[in-house]
Amino acid sequence: MSGFLKIAIRNLLKGPVTDPYPFGKTFIPNKLRGKLKVDPKACTACGTCEEVCPSGAIHITKNENVYVHTTWYNTCCFCGNCEFFCPTGAIKLTNDFHTANTEEEKYRFTTVALISEIKCESCGEMFVPASEALLKRAYPNVNDTIRELTKLCPKCRRKKAFERLYQ
Repeated sequence: MSGFLKIAIRNLLKGPVTDPYPFGKTFIPNKLRGKLKVDPKACTACGTCEEVCPSGAIHITKNENVYVHTTWYNTCCFCGNCEFFCPTGAIKLTNDFHTANTEEEKYRFTTVALISEIKCESCGEMFVPASEALLKRAYPNVNDTIRELTKLCPKCRRKKAFERLYQ
């Protein structure tokens, strides 16, 4: 009984103890797995996230010179596989847990990121270049020679590497 009185008196003096959510801020744990955030500059549209997604919520499609990375929140289970397996670290799960939507928005409740292609400096073919994060992961020291090679499509890059080997 004295414990109840302590709580009642404390609540009378300090005010309500519940969160004011949804009318105010609430406590959000740091490791909460919320909506995805895709960094289009770091993404190489490799499709790893699409492959490891157990619910099939991620789709990467190609339009003219742009890859469209779409996440469907009506099927996403927020498991975090996409973030864990992303080779460039382009996908991050945020603390944003607001996923309530109306029935009409069910199929439009998505996150879309556009990954643009660049033109090869040698042949003019369009391709997605390796991101800086991927270069740092692949090479211990990223120098200007390696950065120049990222401006070439895979076919021209292979040709240039072969020429450098046998000169």
